[in-house]
Amino acid sequence: QVAAARTLHVSCSKRAAELSSILEERIMGSAPKADLEETGRVLSIGDGIARVYGLKNIQADEMVEFSSGLKGMALNLEPDNVGVVVFGNDKLIKEGDIVKRTGAIVDVPVGDDLLGRVVDALGDTIDGKGAVKGVQRFRVGTKAPGIIPRESVRDPMQTGIKAVDSLVPIGRGQREL
Repeated sequence: QVAAARTLHVSCSKRAAELSSILEERIMGSAPKADLEETGRVLSIGDGIARVYGLKNIQADEMVEFSSGLKGMALNLEPDNVGVVVFGNDKLIKEGDIVKRTGAIVDVPVGDDLLGRVVDALGDTIDGKGAVKGVQRFRVGTKAPGIIPRESVRDPMQTGIKAVDSLVPIGRGQREL
């Protein structure tokens, strides 16, 4: 019995050491990186949403690229498939098409230089006036500030529609008057 107890103690301490080294690797950051070569296949497509199978490690709001060159954003992460919002004409995507991860979280340009410009869903200019310079990029999923921290609204904004202006007074900013 003493020999059996020693064997059990040695095997348990080996397991503890192995577990300890695995935990240390993960904490110190030497764990394997995300597999950006991971691909999936389109199960169904319709109404601007593609159902994709095979992207097990994708992140919410991550940009994906379809084999047609269109891009999309992973939104609905389910155990067996991912719902991807398509940025473009979904008629170019067919069932069975390959979808690749990009590893980038969707972000868009913001700034005063965008005022008066025409951009697509990703913030790329489509008005033929060249690229926009001097803008910052913010993630799409950034949460808006709460009601209290926002700047107070003092100036009314007229829509030009009397029914709207009289029933729902709108303030210039992010709140109703």
